[in-house]
Amino acid sequence: MLEQCAGRLIGQDPSRTEHLWQDMYRAFFYPPGREKVHALGALDMALWDIRGKALSAPVHALLGGMARNHMECYYTGNGFPGSIKERARATMEAGFRAFRMDAASLREGTTYNTHERVNQLYEDCAQAREGVGKNGDWCIDFHTRFDLSDAVRAAHLIEDLAPYFVEDPVRSEGFHDLLPAFRTQVKVPVAAGEQVGSRWDFHKLIEHNTIDYVRCTLPNVGGITEWTKVAALCETHFIGLIPHFTGPISTAALVHACGPFSGPVLFEFTGRTGAWDYLPQCLTFNNGKIWPNERPGLGVEVDFKRLKMIAEFTEPITNRVVYYRPDGSITNW
Repeated sequence: MLEQCAGRLIGQDPSRTEHLWQDMYRAFFYPPGREKVHALGALDMALWDIRGKALSAPVHALLGGMARNHMECYYTGNGFPGSIKERARATMEAGFRAFRMDAASLREGTTYNTHERVNQLYEDCAQAREGVGKNGDWCIDFHTRFDLSDAVRAAHLIEDLAPYFVEDPVRSEGFHDLLPAFRTQVKVPVAAGEQVGSRWDFHKLIEHNTIDYVRCTLPNVGGITEWTKVAALCETHFIGLIPHFTGPISTAALVHACGPFSGPVLFEFTGRTGAWDYLPQCLTFNNGKIWPNERPGLGVEVDFKRLKMIAEFTEPITNRVVYYRPDGSITNW
């Protein structure tokens, strides 16, 4: 996936991010699936980093500048010890905006009795609400484990506990059919999209206000070039952005991509320090928040001595025919 996309970049002007995105996306016969869109997105992030460094400007300045002072975060993971109630309280005390929890994962064994798990889910959520307090926020990921009837029942059970959002409540294969049905039967806010690829996978869910928050992320959605279009769709329909965590460099890129967005933004964050040994400079994290910086590009430095090279692509791919309109813009294949 990376080789095909990278081969189309070699020898090109890296500042033409939109042109190069269209070329990578359309140069091959089959429309890109999710994996190729992810690969394309990683390279697109790199192009924006090059562009910012060439202009000695942070990427967010090239996208309109920051519309917020910092990025609010919710904590995901088991870094805080104790019960759900204790972990929820510790998350809020650490400065995070919200506590996030899983939908009653198994404590032991592999037999997942959905009906029993829904009952356990309610008990877990009651602990989360008590832990974050009356005015605190908590959210839950159903992890696409439930069929529609179980998802609806679970949502009804926890409705009075006021979750910030319920994530991926139904099977992802049936999002376009099941999420609208789920929406009409429940009152909880809905978030979805971490498993999707391009905006054509989920744009109808945005346009019909089937969801309240989009969970797509970088590089999975196709990079910063594509992210700006997703953000415009969301802004038009008053949908918030809650991108899925895919790693520290992607999160650093999300600061630039989400910073100019005028609507609500909430980041998933899996670390409590914001430090990685192979990244001398990356995220500025403290008090449960990620803060923007003015370093050029994505503001990330990588210590490649701590990483293992697994692939290198140096040969351009020029044997693919791309069709152009009379004005030089790329048309379809």
